[in-house]
Amino acid sequence: MPASEADIQKHAAEIARLKEALNSVLFGQEALIDLTLTGLLARGHLLLEGLPGLGKTELVKGLSKALRLQTKRIQFTPDLLPGDITGNPVLQETDSGRAFVFQPGPLFANLVLADEINRASPKTQSALLEAMQERRVTVLGETHELPKPFFVLATQNPIELEGTYPLPEAQLDRFLFKLEVTRNDVRTLEKIVSGRELGVEPRLDPVMDAATLEGIMDCVREIYLPDVVANYIARLVDATHTGQSRTAEAIKFGASPRAALSLAAAARARALIAGRINASFEDVKAVAVPVLQHRIILEYNARIDGRTNRQIVDDLLAEVPTQALDVPATLKATA
Repeated sequence: MPASEADIQKHAAEIARLKEALNSVLFGQEALIDLTLTGLLARGHLLLEGLPGLGKTELVKGLSKALRLQTKRIQFTPDLLPGDITGNPVLQETDSGRAFVFQPGPLFANLVLADEINRASPKTQSALLEAMQERRVTVLGETHELPKPFFVLATQNPIELEGTYPLPEAQLDRFLFKLEVTRNDVRTLEKIVSGRELGVEPRLDPVMDAATLEGIMDCVREIYLPDVVANYIARLVDATHTGQSRTAEAIKFGASPRAALSLAAAARARALIAGRINASFEDVKAVAVPVLQHRIILEYNARIDGRTNRQIVDDLLAEVPTQALDVPATLKATA
């Protein structure tokens, strides 16, 4: 059932208040905050990449306060084990005798901050795979459901820094967005220096609770996705594969069907934030880079030439037309 105009406007106003609150915590990162909220409303997990000290962790803590969500922080280190994240069975005395009782780990929270995720070993990183996809964990054959809503917001340092491990492709594909946190300009730095103190967290009052957030996310699913927009998403993802576009010659492995679903969900969320009843081509283009850039692997020659994943996605957006030349008549009728 399509979302009503009144509900959309109501939720758009609630999101605007949340956005204003986060902008008071993290100065000069309006675009980052917009994409972060888009990803959350699409029920996605987010990967924030940037040098230390740019505000990645502060953004996650701000979300926790503004949304009143149960939040756990996991500091990823090389010696971290999978059980340290998911939890482990512990031998305890029970009414029926001694038995192993599962003790939940820090993964059992609404909002999980996986801080510096690429400092842990690939074995530990992979402990998040089931949780991020199925919202549950399995330990010694026993499955445990995670709280709802459940989000993983991971931060990582650029891979060139010492003591980091690249995330496996299967792990990267679980993240709806990969967002790059850039440094601040002089004016923003001046504002930070004038209004903040080292070691003192900014105060942030709650804006909404988990129930309100769930209602907004349910409304996102009801945003109408026109057939022509769905067709554009399909062609854009298909163009990342060899032989489907000129740009694909620089791509070794293209995006998966999960990327297409992610584009659709993010486009719907962006439309709701803007107070619109349907997703558009512009919504898809606006979220294409954070959705696709971490889901493609470049050919060796492309990397040697200095081309980046972001540049490749920009080239795809320029190459793939919004309207297919051979679009079926049924789609033309709804355009």
